[in-house]
Order: sequence, then structure tokens, then C-alpha cells
Amino acid sequence: MNVERLPSDKKLALCRKYYMAGFALLPFMWAVNFFWFLREAFWAPPYDEQKQIRKYVIISGIGSLIWMIGLVSWVIVFQAKRSEWGETADYMSFIIPKGIA
Repeated sequence: MNVERLPSDKKLALCRKYYMAGFALLPFMWAVNFFWFLREAFWAPPYDEQKQIRKYVIISGIGSLIWMIGLVSWVIVFQAKRSEWGETADYMSFIIPKGIA
């Protein structure tokens, strides 16, 4: 979809929908919103709705970055400490690796 072809009010409505969808624990929607509207928010010729779009894009980018940092941190901690957590980690695992007991 080419966002540049949409009228500015439709751009704002679509940007806001993706922004709100991110609050439903869908941080991927924030990342899509950030990359999809980045050019429109910062490098397009100025128009009335651009200020609101810019706000949604910035918050979406920050939100998706925070989610990504949290997810990567959890994966690193879980992989490093899984064997130390014993049965608790086994209950959280779909595949229990075989290794040295």
C-alpha cells in the first residue's frame, strides 16, 4: 500500500489505528506504524495532520523499541539461566533440551 496516495485525513486515521493496535499487546503493529509513516511524518511537505502523525510515529517507535529490548532481555536471561531454574523452566519450555544433567 502506498501511503503517499492517501488523503491526509485517511493517513492520520490509519496511523492512529496502528498506534492503538499496539496497545493490544501487538508491538509489531507499532514497528509497522513507525516504518510505514516515518517518511510521511518527517520528510513530507508540511500539512495539518502531520504533527499528530509525527507524535504517533515517535511513540510507536519508542514503544516497539522498549518491547524489543524486553523480549531480547528475556530470551538472554532464560537461555542463560534455564538449567538453574529446574522444573520451573521446564514448565515454561515447549522443547526440553537434552544435555548434561
